Amino acid sequence: MRTLTKLDGDSSRARRELHDHIQGAGPLARHTVDSKGMRQAGSASFHESAEKHVTGKAAYIDDLAVPADALHVALGLSPVAHGTLTQLDLGKVKEALGVVDVITFHEVPGHTDIGPVFPGDPIFVDQEISYAGQCLFAVAATSLQAARRAVKLATISIDEQPASLDPVAATEREEFVRPTHVQTRGDWQQALDQAEQIVEGELFVGGQEHFYLEGQACVVHPTEDEGVIVHTSNQHPSETQKLVAEVLDIPFHAVTVEVRRMGGGFGGKETQASPWACIAAIIARRTGKTVRLRLPRSEDMRATGKRHPFHNRYRLAIDAEGVIQGGEITVIGDCGYSPDLSDAIVDRAMFHADNAYSLGDAQVVGHRTKTHTASNTAFRGFGGPQGMMIIEAAMDDIARQIGEDPLTVRKRNFYRDGREMTHYGQQVDQRQLLHTLVETLESDSDYWARRKEVSDFNATSPVIKKGLALTPVKFGISFTAQHLNQAGALLHVYTDGSVMINHGGTEMGQGLHTKICQVVARELGLDLEKVRITATRTDKVPNTSPTAASSGADLNGMAARDAASKLRERLFDFAAVHFAEGLDREGMRLEEGMLVAGIGESERRIPWGELVQTAYLNRISLSAKGFYATPLIHYDRSIGQGRPFYYFAFGAAVAEVSVDTLSGEYQVDRVDILHDVGDSLNPAIDIGQVEGGFIQGMGWLTSEELKWNDKGVLVSDGPATYKIPTFGDLPPIFNVALLEGHPNSMASLYRSKAVGEPPFMLGMCVWSALRDALSSLTDYAISPHLDTPATPERVMLAANAIRKKAL
Repeated sequence: MRTLTKLDGDSSRARRELHDHIQGAGPLARHTVDSKGMRQAGSASFHESAEKHVTGKAAYIDDLAVPADALHVALGLSPVAHGTLTQLDLGKVKEALGVVDVITFHEVPGHTDIGPVFPGDPIFVDQEISYAGQCLFAVAATSLQAARRAVKLATISIDEQPASLDPVAATEREEFVRPTHVQTRGDWQQALDQAEQIVEGELFVGGQEHFYLEGQACVVHPTEDEGVIVHTSNQHPSETQKLVAEVLDIPFHAVTVEVRRMGGGFGGKETQASPWACIAAIIARRTGKTVRLRLPRSEDMRATGKRHPFHNRYRLAIDAEGVIQGGEITVIGDCGYSPDLSDAIVDRAMFHADNAYSLGDAQVVGHRTKTHTASNTAFRGFGGPQGMMIIEAAMDDIARQIGEDPLTVRKRNFYRDGREMTHYGQQVDQRQLLHTLVETLESDSDYWARRKEVSDFNATSPVIKKGLALTPVKFGISFTAQHLNQAGALLHVYTDGSVMINHGGTEMGQGLHTKICQVVARELGLDLEKVRITATRTDKVPNTSPTAASSGADLNGMAARDAASKLRERLFDFAAVHFAEGLDREGMRLEEGMLVAGIGESERRIPWGELVQTAYLNRISLSAKGFYATPLIHYDRSIGQGRPFYYFAFGAAVAEVSVDTLSGEYQVDRVDILHDVGDSLNPAIDIGQVEGGFIQGMGWLTSEELKWNDKGVLVSDGPATYKIPTFGDLPPIFNVALLEGHPNSMASLYRSKAVGEPPFMLGMCVWSALRDALSSLTDYAISPHLDTPATPERVMLAANAIRKKAL
């Protein structure tokens, strides 16, 4: 295992170790970040915008220059969670200094419902108010300050009604945004009836604010042909193009959406970046002026949805060894007021209710419950983490019930030969890799020696208790909506030999553009410096899927590879007949900036620039488009069975914590991670994704608490009241490594695996370790109840409860 961040000791040593980490020193030295040379797919190259990020040269939406007469927008939001709008008097708003335009529901020229998949998301309130923060009207003024001052002049009357905020109670009333879905395999009821033992429990899993550094923002320019050009911080440009066109009642081709980069997205800009673009576009077309709209942090947090909170229950049949024979799991997703993406999100929670374990004969039920909060939406993991939490809780509970170590119970329940089929009917390929990975981490992290040390420490420490846990991850890769598993790319080679690639994915800091450039460089045998990427634009690659579901590199990389291979083969065909000596077509290859044909003494090498120039002079097209659609995947919702995922990515993490059981305060002392990315496309970027994903997952389960008052108004609406992890929350010992020598068994991009979402769920080990520490209060005889986020307050209450239970 490689220690990436070990910050104890003197600061100069810490700085040296951090530098070594960035440069790839230590056991992974062969992953050294290249500063020059042939940096193609598989090498550890810097992020393509890294220098721009740290120097401030990278342009985000609020950095874009606009004309001097550009308008700025502020929004009027509902102060109540549920009610009827009885009066909206905007007379004083329209008369305010600097105000140019004011729009409401009635000024929308086209569609007024902008639900991304199912209807239910009005662009403005007409009459019914469904959550505190819902948009009532928009003001455009000559300055942002003028617009914000004018918003406050509105006279608003609302017949306030009680808000539904309890998803469990709403489920009992059958108040859903979408129908309940069920997945069943085998006779689960018989498994329970004939069980040697039954273990059951429930768990509340809290939501999470996206807290991207760049908030929701867009700039919209009107065009001369009655259309608009939209610059937006957005994970799904094609959907925004569609919705803006429908709202304006114009053809799709009249709307161009461009995204160069985002300052973070995490799913919060997959659907919920579109409303602001639609509002700005309406004003731009009405006034003929460029419009800028960006949400202040507090408004952003109140107006947009979060990760879905879940209320989960399980009842499982186990044998004397703690091996699951069957049972039932129910997940209740708190969807907020509208469907948004909740159907697919709760589906994925159901798909991942097994995590890495065979459930046997099982039924999984998923409810999509309506409450009067902002419509909850995509967030890294897309429901998968919430589903996994209930089975990880069950593993700890089973271990305490039968008196075994939780790791032993987990390993006994892993998918294995003879138990390789999920509850939704997909065979788990590469299942043995899960065993290999966990056993490797178990050994490299000295799990059993540390387990003894932890137990010995706890036996003599009445207040401070240590906890240790190793948890696995099995995450399915693909959009569960089949049609989204497609991508396109457009490749241009210019006559100086430089290459430009464009694709449908968007860059939100995750390194997607870097990997795509590396793919093209590899296919064309070029140095990475020869390849540049352009902003994602709907007029270059149309009808694109969102950059989500960890599929950005898988889909767009394959499309870029397709385009590059088409161009390469075209150049080979040309070279074989053009050059006088005649070149061996079958043996041609592009490498080190050369076209190489033949071997040994008959080898011929033609520089890339010469090849391109010659092809151009002979009227050979130097542009190509690529396309890719993921094969094999399917899912029949009518029977809850199919193969929704092309492959699975695996990982595991060990966390050690120290808990003050009187105050509930705790610290994470050490974390060890081993993660499966197949044959890595870029180890430097992939390790960064693993590190960041883990920390974000840890924050979700420990410190990030969303709070609403009893009237449904979000009160954790800024960094003063909502606590994301900081540098100080990093474990002093943080060991991270990529599993090597195990390429993807499926025909993925260079046998790599996705790395965007799976590492997020590695954070579960911290929560499990906290439970382990609390369980030591009863000599590991009782499994504590610990909802998430496991804040110090919750940990203290859990400690008090388990002490009382032990009496």
